[in-house]
Amino acid sequence: MNVHASALAEAHLPDEQTTAFAREAIEDLSQQPKRLSPKYFYDATGSELFEAITRLPEYYPTRTELSILRERGDEIAAIIPEHAALVEFGAGATTKVRLLLRHCKFAAYVPVDISGDFLHSQANGLRRDFPALGIHPVTADFTTPFALPAAVADMPKVGFFPGSTIGNFEPHEASAFLKSAREILGQGAQMIIGVDLEKDERVLYEAYNDAAGVTARFNLNVLVRINRELGGNFDLSAFTHRAIYNRERHRIEMHLISKKSQTVRMLGTSFAFRTGETIHTENSYKYSLERFAALARGAGWRVRETWTDSAKMFSVHALEVAK
Repeated sequence: MNVHASALAEAHLPDEQTTAFAREAIEDLSQQPKRLSPKYFYDATGSELFEAITRLPEYYPTRTELSILRERGDEIAAIIPEHAALVEFGAGATTKVRLLLRHCKFAAYVPVDISGDFLHSQANGLRRDFPALGIHPVTADFTTPFALPAAVADMPKVGFFPGSTIGNFEPHEASAFLKSAREILGQGAQMIIGVDLEKDERVLYEAYNDAAGVTARFNLNVLVRINRELGGNFDLSAFTHRAIYNRERHRIEMHLISKKSQTVRMLGTSFAFRTGETIHTENSYKYSLERFAALARGAGWRVRETWTDSAKMFSVHALEVAK
C-alpha cells in the first residue's frame, strides 16, 4: 500500500469514506484476479438501480421475502419485545422495514448505510408516516464496528438484515459480520435476517442477468463511481456484465468483463486488462436451512424461528444471542 501513498496524497480526497474507497479500489484492482467490493455499488444512483432490480419480474428474492414478512408479521411480532430499537444494517428503501414497523411496537429505528444521501431521504419519508417513532440514521459502513446513537442505549435491540445481503459475504466474512452485529446490538439482542435458498440454476441465472439490463447497469455503476470520485478513466462501453452460478461454491458470481486489451488509470496508477479478463464484483451465496443455522451458531447466535415461502425459494430467520 505504501507505493500508492503519494497518489492518494496528491488527490486531495475530501473525506474518510472516499479515501477508503480509493485505497480498496487500488488494492483490489492490483490483485490477480482483479476484484472490487460490492459495497461501492451503493451511491445514490446505485441504490436507485438496486431498487429497480427488486421490481424486475426475474428477480424473485424481494417479492418473496416481502410475502413472508407480510404473511408472518404477527408471528415475528410475537417474539420481539415491545419498545425495542430496530437497527437495520445496510438500510435501503423502506418497503420491508415498514412491514415490521406496522406489525411490531418499536420505540426507535436506526437505519445504517454507507450511502448517506439516500439514507436520509428514506428516513425523512418514514418520519412523516411514523411520527411517534424515534428515527436515528447512522451513515456508516455496517461491515465495520460503529456506535449506536445514545438515544437507544437503554432499549432492547433487534437487528434487521433483509434481502439476503448475508449472501454477498464470503462465509468467513458472513461469520465475522454476525459476530460484529452481536457485539453492536449487545446482550440479549435478537436479529431478523433474510437468507436466499438453493434452487434451480436457471432461476438464479435469469435473476442476475435480467432481460432489461438493469443488473448490468448496476454492476457498471461501480466503474462510474471510480471515474467520478477517484478520477478514473474507465470506458464503460469496453466492459460487459456477466453473472454465472458456481455450483461447487453455492454462489452466483457477478463479473465485469473487458471486451479488449486496454489500460485504465486511476489516481496515478495504471491497470492493464487482457481481452476477456474480469473484475469480480460480487458474490451471492445461496444457503440450505441447515448450512445457515450452522453459520449462525458459529457466530454466537441461535435460530429461534425460520419462515419460508411455500416453494422454499427464500427464508427469514429470527436469531437470538446464544446463551
